[in-house]
Amino acid sequence: MAKLINGKEISAQIRAELAEETKAFIAETGITPGLAVIIVGDNPASQVYVRNKRRACEEIGYYSEAYELPTETTQEELMALVRRLNGEEKIHGILVQLPLPKHLDEHEVLLAIDPKKDVDAFHPTNVGHIMIGDYAYLPCTPAGVMALLEKSGISPAGKEVVVVGRSNIVGKPQAMLMLHQNATVTVCHSRTVDLPAVCRRADILVAAIGKADFFTAEYIKEGAVVIDVGMNRRADGKLTGDVDFASVEPKASYITPVPGGVGPMTITMLMKNTLTAARLAAAKK
Repeated sequence: MAKLINGKEISAQIRAELAEETKAFIAETGITPGLAVIIVGDNPASQVYVRNKRRACEEIGYYSEAYELPTETTQEELMALVRRLNGEEKIHGILVQLPLPKHLDEHEVLLAIDPKKDVDAFHPTNVGHIMIGDYAYLPCTPAGVMALLEKSGISPAGKEVVVVGRSNIVGKPQAMLMLHQNATVTVCHSRTVDLPAVCRRADILVAAIGKADFFTAEYIKEGAVVIDVGMNRRADGKLTGDVDFASVEPKASYITPVPGGVGPMTITMLMKNTLTAARLAAAKK
């Protein structure tokens, strides 16, 4: 039976540490870390994420602003808001909630964010820093995965890691972070031949493809660590991950549940990036 990696508990622990660090930072510098979140349209999932980010800011002691823009917002209106926030001293981090409505150019918007305020770490400048291992910020979900492993006493060094999924948000940066921790990394995707056989090589399997209950016991090596990044909704409305928990859990040594695994860590890592951004801004004064 696998040991559960409890993301709620680990996230709460890190947030408590961040709250103490923030209190000390404000006392020392007089600067309150500030985060601006922009959401365009009425995507219900995005609205939930924005509310959770606002609550996290309150919990840790940050200043926050939320901009809830109508679906018909134009590219120029959105770009003008980003440019204004780039110049706001009290805002240290800017996050544009994705996905954007189809008429907006997501790439252009992300490029417009000042890399020093890019707390999602999506700007090409920050992506390049991650590639060479010289970074200030990490993408929040992959960073959350690494924090879960660290807090659980699991080192990727010398391990065979298989990342299934090659998105710019999770799969690619996750592979880089594992490499930086001296893992041997394989990245799989829809064109991978004999995916179950490749996955069975993994000492640590990171599942990030967005398909409910896709990874069954046949994909898992006995004693593997299984990290489920997926967040899907079944026909009955229940949340589930990419991993078929019931069949995989008896075979794994450690496993993250959904919900309550990787999910809580994503916003916590965003909070960590925001404090880092405020520290960098304070250092330049």
